[in-house]
Amino acid sequence: MPTPLPPSRTDRDGSAVIRVLSYNIRSLRDDEDALARVIRACEPDLVFVQEAPRFFRWRKHAARLAAKTDLVVLSGGATASGPLLLCSLRATVERTEDVLLPLTRGLHRRGFATAVVRFGGARVGVLSCHLSLDAEERYAHSGLLLDRLAAMDAPYTIAAGDINEPPTGRSFRRIAAGLQDCWTAEPWGGEHTFPHTGPNSRIDAVFASRGVEVLGCGVPSGLPGVTPDDLSAATDHLPVLAALRIPAAKVPAPQTR
Repeated sequence: MPTPLPPSRTDRDGSAVIRVLSYNIRSLRDDEDALARVIRACEPDLVFVQEAPRFFRWRKHAARLAAKTDLVVLSGGATASGPLLLCSLRATVERTEDVLLPLTRGLHRRGFATAVVRFGGARVGVLSCHLSLDAEERYAHSGLLLDRLAAMDAPYTIAAGDINEPPTGRSFRRIAAGLQDCWTAEPWGGEHTFPHTGPNSRIDAVFASRGVEVLGCGVPSGLPGVTPDDLSAATDHLPVLAALRIPAAKVPAPQTR
């Protein structure tokens, strides 16, 4: 069992340690109570969800999951074509935006759930994604992901989601060239995320901009109150949990005449 990741905290200098979880929940088609137990045990400040419910009463389903996990809905869902963001009450929300990506004929519509939030003096832009199964569209969307983060006007950024290809893939490599792949930066726990039984591929990931300190990232195990059966019953992916230290945003010096 790996050494537990550090708990969330805000330091005296305004910097913050936050716990970030990325999780493909397969539209809540599996054991929702097991899923909620896994999410709660990870004690996240932010949850980057993929395959959130998108159809009938989708807002009600998202709100129910948030309530079961002691979180609130931040952004996304059907309005982002599946990606969803949940957050703890520790987060101060500046703004949110759901982004629909260009539609390729014959393929599922994709999107990003985005927000800018603050934890103490740390300010960060966040983006949840679920990239395409089509290699060409996936590569195009990986570039749009980096463009969207760059346009968020935040000193630090985090992107997480189901990349639908391993680290050797060109879309994964494109994202990792612009951001830190948190598993590579500071591996912790398990590596492979899919399938949930006998995982053999790392297609889910957390990425962070330069300047964010990665304290650990990987598939959690030995979570309190969670059994291996819970991880198998919750959904068809395994979660990725990361602890990140976000520096405090620099405050401009007052101008003098």
